[in-house]
Amino acid sequence: MAEGMEINNYRDEIDRLKQRLVEIESDKGAQTTSSLTQPTAPQPAVTGMTSPTEAVQRPVTAPAATAVGSDSVPPQGPVGLDVGTSNLVMTQNQGSSVHVVKQLNAFFTVPQSNFTRDILLKNNVLFVEHNDEYYIIGYSAEGFANMFNANTRRPIERGLLSPLENEGIMIMQSLINSILQKPKKFGESVCFSVPGEPVEGGAYVAGHEMIIKMYLESMGFSPISINEGLAVVMSELAEDNFTGIGISMGGGMCNVCLAYLSVPVISFSIRKAGDYIDTMVSRDVGMSATKIKTIKEESLDLSVLPRDKVGTVLHIYYTDLISVLIRTLQEVISSSDRV
Repeated sequence: MAEGMEINNYRDEIDRLKQRLVEIESDKGAQTTSSLTQPTAPQPAVTGMTSPTEAVQRPVTAPAATAVGSDSVPPQGPVGLDVGTSNLVMTQNQGSSVHVVKQLNAFFTVPQSNFTRDILLKNNVLFVEHNDEYYIIGYSAEGFANMFNANTRRPIERGLLSPLENEGIMIMQSLINSILQKPKKFGESVCFSVPGEPVEGGAYVAGHEMIIKMYLESMGFSPISINEGLAVVMSELAEDNFTGIGISMGGGMCNVCLAYLSVPVISFSIRKAGDYIDTMVSRDVGMSATKIKTIKEESLDLSVLPRDKVGTVLHIYYTDLISVLIRTLQEVISSSDRV
């Protein structure tokens, strides 16, 4: 079958990448190639600050906000909110264009002190004060993690609110506040993304969805949830009458939806994605997962042959992930009685 041949092709690609890794290590030993370049961690892009004690209650200006379109036309209309493991993204119509605000979904804690608080305030670092610690959130957290050669923490793990983080809900609320202001009129619509049920089982997607929905309602919105894979179909397949397969490969999950005329027929997710790759590459090359993520987002190009160890290992794990995703899609479709 064609699917089986494609999986075999991915396995052959993994073998070629492993051989490439051996060649790179051999060249390094002979000092015939340049040593691995490790980019300097970018400074956190922050442009706003909120009172630590009020971070959950009121909106703040979002770091690294990017707007597309005329600044003279204020954003208006329904809001789109992508609640991802790695990033939060808010979109809203702005004239003939789209206004986009993005925030890193992460935090990093440092001990509380008056001196530290003053430094954070002077440098416009976004943080929340809680339990004798400062929870540095968003892009600021990644800068701190890289400085300490440590990893950021996430309020969302593998696509869903993390049961390992006691303050995860508070952090998530603060991050939502950092990119989404309260509506001008009570009951304005916000459409937010939710993952599909994992094929591995053991996850409570409905609980994750309800917590986010309740918080958006408390802000004054009328929230509507949409499956993440279906959102891809709605965004990209208008010319095909919203019929086809939408795939979203994020940080915590890969989400898939098969839709017919905009109606979801099959939807599922696998809990293996970008964060898993960062962790595995981190283990193999001896760097923090946060640094691996930085390198990956700045320079990884899967269409180009890797030139160093980190790039090669990233290629290996991404090729394996794509193979797993294709095989799972084949298994789910073949076992479904709906197609």
